[in-house]
Amino acid sequence: VQLQASGGGLAQAGGSLRLSCAASGRIFSSNAVGWFRQAPGKEREFVAAIAWSDNRTKYAASVQGRFTVSRDKTRNTVFLQMNSLNSEDTGVYYCAVGFGSPAAIVSLTPRSGSWGQGTQVTVSS
Repeated sequence: VQLQASGGGLAQAGGSLRLSCAASGRIFSSNAVGWFRQAPGKEREFVAAIAWSDNRTKYAASVQGRFTVSRDKTRNTVFLQMNSLNSEDTGVYYCAVGFGSPAAIVSLTPRSGSWGQGTQVTVSS
């Protein structure tokens, strides 16, 4: 499966952005789709994930209550609604597909899943 992330840009602190991850190819019911991000000088980290088969989700503690991950199976697309943005949310955001539950793909690596190119999110304070 190939993934295309979009929707990044510049936002002010306290603002919102909505990212999209469009998949070409089949995502299976045994898959989960996740969002990860990488800030300058830091390692890539897990943000959120959703099971393709149902609405089970998982969030990093740092985004819980501010970000919402959802999916539209008819469009083969996963979304990440980001509200109450702060400067710590700045980074390149990637979407990825892995095998297993949302919790299972928290530690997904480029070697163990399918990854899209990133989309830049910059939050100005």
